[in-house]
Amino acid sequence: MNVICIENTAFYALIDTVIARIKEKQNNSADKWISTDEAMTMLRITSKTTLQKLRDEGKIRASQPGKRTVLYDRDSIIDYLEDFTYETFDMK
Repeated sequence: MNVICIENTAFYALIDTVIARIKEKQNNSADKWISTDEAMTMLRITSKTTLQKLRDEGKIRASQPGKRTVLYDRDSIIDYLEDFTYETFDMK
């Protein structure tokens, strides 16, 4: 059995590098364009009409590669949600 010994700082630097690589791979594996159902799930809405309104008003990006197929830009949905993020008050 082989044992490898490294210093604490080197070990934690290695762990940080591994975590960064895993996060990078996860971000790359996510599709840029998502289906209507996935977009509704991300936005936590149940109405296709609301989704169409967001698309028509230009609040989220969409592409229509086919007559009945509409795909939504995942990044634009995240940006839309971020626009409505509020910081909490820290009352001390």
